Amino acid sequence: MHETEQPSFDTTLHIRDTCLCLATQRTARALARRFDDALRPVGLTSGQFSLLTSLNRQEPPSISSVATLLAMDRTTLTANLKPLERRGLVEIAVDPKDRRGRRLKLTPAGLELLARAVPIWRETHAAVEEPLGEAKLDQLRSGLAALG
Repeated sequence: MHETEQPSFDTTLHIRDTCLCLATQRTARALARRFDDALRPVGLTSGQFSLLTSLNRQEPPSISSVATLLAMDRTTLTANLKPLERRGLVEIAVDPKDRRGRRLKLTPAGLELLARAVPIWRETHAAVEEPLGEAKLDQLRSGLAALG
């Protein structure tokens, strides 16, 4: 077994300054905190808002389709649904076309809360976008889509 060389502090600085994963994680956490703070008056986190929004569809989606949309595994999604279900915001029902599957639906209380949260999201999102300008926003969105 051979010894590996310990990374230098210069390597640490290089990673800090160039790593796309680290930069994305830091930015995601900062944005989530900003939206969490904004949505706190309606009792939602940014993740819960995204989850409720993903359920706002004509037909109740499957757990798998929502997990894919949110880039979550099914187990994590199910764990995130539980508090929303306990609050009466979401219903989890057996899929009538496939009894093994589950469909997710916003309740009237969930729709009402989402309606109260959307204007907060719009205002916060506009404040986040404003310093970037439309051209940089388009570039950012396309870059993120290319990586995802």
